[in-house]
Amino acid sequence: MAIARPERGGLPPEHPGAPRGTLATTACMETLQVGYLHAVAAAAGCSLSQPFPDNGIDWHVSHSAPGHTVDDEVTVKVQLKCTYQLPPHPPGRSFAFTLDNAHLAKLARTPVSVHKILVVMIVPRSPDQWLRAGHDRLDLRHCCYWINLAGHPITGRTRTTVRIPTARIFDDRALCEIMTRVGTGGRP
Repeated sequence: MAIARPERGGLPPEHPGAPRGTLATTACMETLQVGYLHAVAAAAGCSLSQPFPDNGIDWHVSHSAPGHTVDDEVTVKVQLKCTYQLPPHPPGRSFAFTLDNAHLAKLARTPVSVHKILVVMIVPRSPDQWLRAGHDRLDLRHCCYWINLAGHPITGRTRTTVRIPTARIFDDRALCEIMTRVGTGGRP
């Protein structure tokens, strides 16, 4: 029996394992992005709630901090999307992502009492490349990016392409910055 030795950095080498379940890839992608959101919210000290039914918004993320001036706790609504049709670390300052006009209309509405953001996750095409675990970390591939689409025009007949800035990586620091701006009366 061969024992896998960890690589530098503690991650074991890739190896074929037991067969994966038969859940549709898109359903698995949805579950993966929810896990990413949960990890980011936990690291940022935020709470999560899931509206039921979701009516076009997947999650509510709430944040309490002494510096908030509009309320002691502020909330941002989050719509999650996931794709494997883009490369990791997309080249350029932004990448194109297409939304159904009904989704965009909900995200673009202005003015609002609770701000909304779109979070787009880019994953490898193959689920066996989505994550790797080691003794000192969990690598989740590839990345989520965020944008506030308030006021964005609908330009297509049924779908509209929006540009997602590659500089807006969605992590705990970005979420804390978003919540700080919203907590002082600003936009995400």
